[in-house]
Formats: sequence, structure tokens, C-alpha cells
Amino acid sequence: MQESILVGVVDTPASRRAVEWAAHRANERLSRVELLSVVGGAIGTVGEGAVVAEAISLTHTLLEREAERVRAHGVKADTVVSRGDPVEELISASMVFDLLVIGSDFRGDHAGARSIHHGVRVAAGAHCPVVVVPDIDLAGRRGVIVGVDGSAVSGKLIDFGAAEAARTGDPLTVVNTWVTVPLPLNMSAYPADYLSGMQKVTEEALTDSLAGIPRLYPGLEVHRVVERGYAATVINRLARDARLTVIGSHGRGAIVRFLLGSTSQEVLSSPSTVTVLVR
Repeated sequence: MQESILVGVVDTPASRRAVEWAAHRANERLSRVELLSVVGGAIGTVGEGAVVAEAISLTHTLLEREAERVRAHGVKADTVVSRGDPVEELISASMVFDLLVIGSDFRGDHAGARSIHHGVRVAAGAHCPVVVVPDIDLAGRRGVIVGVDGSAVSGKLIDFGAAEAARTGDPLTVVNTWVTVPLPLNMSAYPADYLSGMQKVTEEALTDSLAGIPRLYPGLEVHRVVERGYAATVINRLARDARLTVIGSHGRGAIVRFLLGSTSQEVLSSPSTVTVLVR
């Protein structure tokens, strides 16, 4: 199925990885790509005009260079330079695309996290699924990881992840975690049947969520992971060897527009692999 891909472009190694990821995907799916860079809006200071004009000229040069890299894959690529707040511009532009791709300058656990505050805000507010590409060499990785929690969006995440895994021949691993309620002060330990019951209920919920996958993708290799612990920790651990991770957001709106759930925000702040946020 053809899709339209928007790529937010800046002059960083992570952005170049994002462009390359989008070009490969577009080549496989006969997609069209649009590269968008945003130059900050004018505030009316003396001498600002010349600075803005030079910034626009340099941005056009950057976009054309990146567009040529995309076209080298046999993919049609258009370029757009807009003015204003980068977060707002990317969110607005995402309304008419199937996928938005941005880079994250996170370079792995041992390199330390670098800020992607704007990227998290873009992911939270976008109108389409958002792909966050870290500045990590992912050569040789296999597998699609999907993190679910039993909410309404979980079915969409499994559908997206299963389709990706089936398309590329990767195994699919679907993850659901559980945590205990705080231990009451008058108790020294949780009852064994409480812990085993939580594990069983979560396993059953995950099995139900995956019930339709064998029929839709009969040859797909599917793994189930149910663990006690925090979802982001488990997802990022499994994603260290994976090609792709799929996580969810519970919607948009005035309150959630620039906010994500704690799991999604933690995963996107230090992505172990290419990570897709689906809502």
C-alpha cells in the first residue's frame, strides 16, 4: 500500500538517519516523501532580515542535498521550507500525511541521553503515526517489538506491528507488563496467589489481543512476553536487538496534545531502536 511520508529535517546526523530510513521505506512501499525544514519566525529586531534570508537560503541547500539522497533510492522527494515554531509546523503539516519521521540524537545507553524535548512534543501532538529514528547503527538487527497495555489502542499497535513484521519477515514480539499495588504497611509480602493471579490475568489478556493474528498472518513468528515490571524498562531492554518498536498514545486534544503517557515518553526519550508512536 502506498503511503505519504513527511520527514522533519535539520542538519544533524540523527536527521540524516531519519531521511535514510524514510527513503528505504518509501522505496519498498512506492511511497512519496516530503522533506520539511522550519526556519524560526521573525521577531522584528534590527538586522534580522539578512539573518533570516541567509538561514532560508542555507535551509534550501540542506533540503536539496537530502532530497538527492532520497531520489537516489528511486523515490520521488519534494522539499518545503516553512517559517515559525518547528513543533507547531510539523504537527500542522502531519495532518495530510500517513507517517511523520523525525530524528532523535539519542546515541545508545553508553553514550548518554541527549535532549529530544521537541521530538516528544511533536510525537504527542502529531495527527499521524510518528517514527523516531535514533542516532544508532541498527545494521543486522531483527524483530518488531510491540508494547501493549490492554487499552483500546492496543489492537492498533498489534495490527501495525504485525503488518510490519510480516512485510519484512521479522519475528513479532508483543509485550505486556504488570505492576503491583503498593504493599500495605501491615503486610510484609504479597500473597503468592496475588502475584500469580496478576501474571495469569495479563497473559490471558495478551492471548485475547493476539487471537486474530494467526489467521491474518499465518506464517508470522509471534512471541509473547508478560513480565512484572515497568513497561518502558522491559520494552527498551527487548528493543536493543530489534529493528523496530511500536508503542501507543491514547489520543490528542487540548490536555494531551503536548503530553504522552509515562511509558511512551520514557521510551521516546531514549529509544533503543527505530520507534513508532501510533494513536
